[in-house]
Amino acid sequence: MIGRTLAVDYGLKRTGLAVCDALGIAAHPLEAIVSTSLDETVAGIVALVIEREVKRVVVGMPYLPDGREGEQVKNVFVFLDGLRAKLPEGVELSHQDERHTTKEARVLLRETGLKGKKAKAKLDSVAATVILRQYLAEHGN
Repeated sequence: MIGRTLAVDYGLKRTGLAVCDALGIAAHPLEAIVSTSLDETVAGIVALVIEREVKRVVVGMPYLPDGREGEQVKNVFVFLDGLRAKLPEGVELSHQDERHTTKEARVLLRETGLKGKKAKAKLDSVAATVILRQYLAEHGN
C-alpha cells in the first residue's frame, strides 16, 4: 500500500495535521488549521489531500482513558461524516485510537525546548504526528 497518509487530530478550535512520505517511512507535522468552522476545517484538509496526493486520512479518535466514548468522540464522528462527503474518490478514511497522544506530544515538545505559546501552537500537529506513527506501526503503509 504505497502512498501518503495524512493524520488528523481534530479539535473544535485547532486541528493538528501530520503527513508521511509516499513510502510511509517519515512522518512530520504540518501547520495546524485554526478554525471554529467545520466546513472550513474540512475544506483545508481536502485541499491538503489533493495538493500532497494523499491516499488515506487517519483521524485520531479521542476515547476516554477506559476506552469509552466521551463527548469529544461525538464531535469527531460529525467531523468524519463531513470529511467523508468531501474527500476525493478513492481516498481511504479511517480512525486511530489517540489516547495519550497529547501527553506524548507534550513530552516531545518539552524535549525540543519549545515553551509557552510556541509549544501550544504546535501541540496538536505533534499529536497528529504521534497518531500517524502509531497508525503506520500498526498497519504499515
